[in-house]
Amino acid sequence: MVKPPNGFHPVVKLPEQYWVFDFTRGVDVSWKCPFDYQIGRYDEIRPGMYTHEIFSGERDLHVGIDIGAPQQTEVFAFADGKIHCFGINAAEGSYGPTIITEHRVSLATKVGSKQMNSLTTIWVLHGHLASESLEGLEVGQAISGGQLLARIGSKSENGGWEPHLHIQISLKEPITCDFEGVVARENRQQALQQFPDPRLILGEIY
Repeated sequence: MVKPPNGFHPVVKLPEQYWVFDFTRGVDVSWKCPFDYQIGRYDEIRPGMYTHEIFSGERDLHVGIDIGAPQQTEVFAFADGKIHCFGINAAEGSYGPTIITEHRVSLATKVGSKQMNSLTTIWVLHGHLASESLEGLEVGQAISGGQLLARIGSKSENGGWEPHLHIQISLKEPITCDFEGVVARENRQQALQQFPDPRLILGEIY
């Protein structure tokens, strides 16, 4: 199992073997993945995947990481923090049940050739969850690293996608319980600055 950085807890406990998708070639609906667990990459152009109305036919650059897993797979808090907000993004193709957590953490970043740690407030979106994951939550509720936070939802409740967790980091506090997880290509640089690579907390899962 990949060890997350800085002593963080795995968000999903991945097995030794899993598949890493390359969606830059488009989607092949006739092909079935041989693994129960899969990864969808960050900063990846995915032509032909986002045909729902909410994407306006223009957005196909993915700025989170997808972790494909069987429905009801456990999702854990990667570190201590609190519940920032939660809700259901109900549009077809959207996240369905969603939880955004807030954390004050030390993230390793490179400045030139030097590795530096900086204490930063981040917001982490967990999308495509099971509906019961939202039960009993309260805004501001404290959470602990390693705590069971949620479970992955079924296709019928998660916006119409195969069961997976969309996880995304934001350096900017969200106004609603939603992040733009797929952006237009011309907005890439701005999006990558606001939404850094989730491997900062997940580890080198690919």
